[in-house]
Amino acid sequence: MSTVYSENSLLRRVQVIADFQFGGNAGPHLFPEGCTFIYSTTGRVRQVLNNGVRLATVRASDGRLTLSIEGAYRLRAALPAPNYRVTVLEDVAEFIAKGKNVFAKHVTAADPQIRAGDDVMVVAEGDRVIACGGAMISGPDMIAFNYGAAVKVRQGCEKDASGKHQSTPDEGDDEEARHECRAD
Repeated sequence: MSTVYSENSLLRRVQVIADFQFGGNAGPHLFPEGCTFIYSTTGRVRQVLNNGVRLATVRASDGRLTLSIEGAYRLRAALPAPNYRVTVLEDVAEFIAKGKNVFAKHVTAADPQIRAGDDVMVVAEGDRVIACGGAMISGPDMIAFNYGAAVKVRQGCEKDASGKHQSTPDEGDDEEARHECRAD
């Protein structure tokens, strides 16, 4: 018996994950025909690409999807508002678009179905996607609280000088320290 999956089988698998995670018929909208995959060393799907652009990563820890900003754009088109959206004040949209985290005091609306740990889209006025990341608290708590982090932004919509989208560096990610520890 073969354990090799066809590209169609893998595409259907990630579409089903998206349908489960985001509801409705999000999978085919998020991952259209022609998507390609990057595999882990164990042969599992790690990233889903469309025309060479990453749409999502499959987390090894739980099999759920983490969206890229391009994936967030596609998901916004697939899901009606307010599904998986956290709306922020226009005053802070510029900073969040650069990859800064969302704080509860800046949230004006949030999908009440959001749970801590869910992948969400951060939007500004007019349902304009400015970032994507992981919810740190539930949607109702984002509205109720006036302090603390609400969304840990993974990627903002603004691009840096190299043409890449802004991402927040991992905490404790000191590039000099990594280079000093590296054996040459």
